[in-house]
Amino acid sequence: MSEVLDEGPFFHGTKADLREGDLLTAGFRSNYRPEIVMNHIYFTALVGGAGLAAELAAGDAEPRVYLVEPTGEFENDPNVTDKKFPGNPTRSYRSAEPIKVVGEVSDWPRLAPEELQAWRDRITVLTAERAEIIN
Repeated sequence: MSEVLDEGPFFHGTKADLREGDLLTAGFRSNYRPEIVMNHIYFTALVGGAGLAAELAAGDAEPRVYLVEPTGEFENDPNVTDKKFPGNPTRSYRSAEPIKVVGEVSDWPRLAPEELQAWRDRITVLTAERAEIIN
């Protein structure tokens, strides 16, 4: 058994319409590099981070943030920890095991349109540069 990395609560941002009890699993395309099928499901202990992920997720549906629980072991997300930031200031995690939806969060902080566009522009540059994703 690995040591507990964070007590949560944990959040997942997406454009999918989910229900309490749904299990989110790995095996879907990356929102940032759609040619890559992800081996992990990602989540964070910061509701704002999940909101950003929801806003940037692929598709035209409304962005949504869900309260989730890991069903198995999880680790720090190496795409934003140590490789790019010392430690885990974003409190971002990933798991090869499913995460369970326990509710929807309706009062998460939304980005201003210009902030959201700046993030989209950044993702476009990273995608064009074929930035590495640790899968």
